[in-house]
Amino acid sequence: MKTVILDGYTENPGDLSWDGFKCFGELCVYERTDNSEIIERIGDAEIVYTNKTPITKEILSACPSVRFIGTLATGYNVVDVEAAAARGIPVSNIPGYSTEAVAQHTFALLLELTNHVGEHAECVRKGAWKSAGDFCFWNRPIVELSGKTIGVIGYGNIGRKVAETARVFGMRVIYTGRRRAPEDGIAEYRELSRLYKEADVISLHCPLFPETEEMINRESISLMKDGVIILNTSRGGLIVERDLREALDSGKVGAAALDVISKEPMAEGNPLCDAKNIIITPHIAWASREARKRLMDIAVDNLRAFYEGKPQNVVNGVRL
Repeated sequence: MKTVILDGYTENPGDLSWDGFKCFGELCVYERTDNSEIIERIGDAEIVYTNKTPITKEILSACPSVRFIGTLATGYNVVDVEAAAARGIPVSNIPGYSTEAVAQHTFALLLELTNHVGEHAECVRKGAWKSAGDFCFWNRPIVELSGKTIGVIGYGNIGRKVAETARVFGMRVIYTGRRRAPEDGIAEYRELSRLYKEADVISLHCPLFPETEEMINRESISLMKDGVIILNTSRGGLIVERDLREALDSGKVGAAALDVISKEPMAEGNPLCDAKNIIITPHIAWASREARKRLMDIAVDNLRAFYEGKPQNVVNGVRL
């Protein structure tokens, strides 16, 4: 069978190997695929892997050879899973590969907001310490995490890892999610509105679904503590960016750190571009080599399971 990978560059810019896919037949890897090229590049391939390249109902109609679709990510909103199911095509995603990496990046963002390590190091590099009149200086308040309350929205693998890490810092942890988890001694369950009111730090770790889209907006922000910190390493569409900008400008939100935004790469005129008290990183929380290697291994395993007639990590309910 022929396998096509439509947008492999971000998963493997050259430090990993695609060889695991080659034992299943012909392999064609594209670094990026424009929407106008999708149908031609899929062609008569039976296996398609995508990260952010959309696979729509129209594309599936134009490519009748497709028998399996794999995402090179946990999210699968780029695939019309219902259209695939109607054609008997299983769609498999990659769960659990980035838990450690995303939790680590979440705290890298939070610690930069509370300790400003990068900013102070840059001041030293520019000579500010040499000219300081005291043995130390700081140009931003240094904030301890111990004793603060972090509200984790989404209590899956990543949310739990963030909660565990927060406890190490001495933080009190509350969470909300689609369902209440068994008591684990780490985090206390809260309804969403109550979490907004109690949390000093709010960290987003939920999928982008209709019920979560734009959940951080003017109304929900109004429920939060003055000076709250908002972190997002999940999906940009969870936040109404103009409302967050307004809250940062007013000081209602004390600071924010985002690894994701609504349109990626960032478009000119994004309201958060020049907002104050914000850190934005270019969607790299998932991108450690270790995490990408786990992703690659699971993607190959998903393909192997399909070949054996027992597809795994299927998100659209199709079984062979």
